[in-house]
Amino acid sequence: MLLLGFSAGLPFFLVFQTLSAWLRQDGIQRATIGMLAWVGIVYTIKFLWAPIVDRLKLPFLHRLFGRRRSWMLLAQAGIAIGLLNLSISEPSADVLRVALWALFVAICAATQDIAIDAWRIESAPPQMQGAMAAAYQLGYRLALMAGSAGALTIAAGFGWHASYATMAALVGVGVITTLASREPDASASRDSLQREERVIEWLDRRTHWPHWLRNAGAWFIGAVVCPLIDFFGRLGWGSAVLILLFMASYRLTDFTMGSMANPFYIDKGFTLAQIATVVKVFGIATSMVGIVIAGIVIAKLGVLRALVLGSCMIIASNLGFAVLATTDGPSLIGLAAVNSLDNLALAMHGTSLIAFLSGLTSPKYTATQYALFSSFYALPGKILEGFSGFVVDAIGYKAFFVYTASLSLPGLLLLYVLARRGVFYKSRGDGHSE
Repeated sequence: MLLLGFSAGLPFFLVFQTLSAWLRQDGIQRATIGMLAWVGIVYTIKFLWAPIVDRLKLPFLHRLFGRRRSWMLLAQAGIAIGLLNLSISEPSADVLRVALWALFVAICAATQDIAIDAWRIESAPPQMQGAMAAAYQLGYRLALMAGSAGALTIAAGFGWHASYATMAALVGVGVITTLASREPDASASRDSLQREERVIEWLDRRTHWPHWLRNAGAWFIGAVVCPLIDFFGRLGWGSAVLILLFMASYRLTDFTMGSMANPFYIDKGFTLAQIATVVKVFGIATSMVGIVIAGIVIAKLGVLRALVLGSCMIIASNLGFAVLATTDGPSLIGLAAVNSLDNLALAMHGTSLIAFLSGLTSPKYTATQYALFSSFYALPGKILEGFSGFVVDAIGYKAFFVYTASLSLPGLLLLYVLARRGVFYKSRGDGHSE
């Protein structure tokens, strides 16, 4: 799981932050770099083709490796091919080619995530899932260091083409792990749909429909409609709508500023080696510490206070970037200070939201509801992120970071309203309160 986590995390920065540094150094306009962040929307809508990965047997590969490993290998091959094609691209000559291959890598990476998640759940009993998830997170963080600090260091010494070719070779870690792992036992028969009363009633009223159409309709009702009805039914329409608005606004700040971070460092005069050392290695290490701190805060103070603290910290970190934007020339001390605060804030911000969403998820529909929640909170921020380059061009970096900091205010206001409505103490539907 550690090595598969590495495989899942490797492509992430290579089509976002690391790629934005290459593009900016190659003279690509910030507006174009910002729009390339829309590639990340692929990660937020992967639930749309998850049923295909879950059910479709790949010709030839399925017989050799089984359902989960065959999809993992196909996705890994696609990631390697995409990174190799990026490595031979020239952004200044054809930025559209770069964008298309980045999109291809993102689609393959999202598909790999679906297959790895399924492999993890089916390969270990429930009591082992915590350890599996922890190993996955550690591997993912190590891959982020490789795809950011590692890629930037290689680029500083040998150029971007060598950097991305090396990253393509590192995909072999996932391939070897997949080949060496075992295919999990076939999952139990999916009879949960038949146990859902709404599905049974729906099927009874449509006995005249073709068999395949009834099966497709039953899947849609059980997998999509029932989880939504459960969510709105447990919390009430008023609270449920407010929660969805809160999800959509809580992480607007860190998503919106994400693609402009590396262009800001480069425009400020920091070298790739400095960015790799201070921002990537030191910063990601700080985020690991932040995750531990966030877990302690959530356990001691509760999810509500952790969410408030996370918002306040993310506002402070973006205001810190605004201050750094006013300094003359690159300041390594300033960069280290602001980046440390930012990574601690991101850890608190993200971890507390995950805890909140997990508490809202009904045990009856864990996968579907959590997938929909995670897509809902990421999509608005990714859309705004695509316009970030235009905003920087119009108002400059200082005002841009003040603007991104202000995007957390609606989430804080909605958090106050939800607390007043007692949402944090409503039942999940399994007898536990939040």
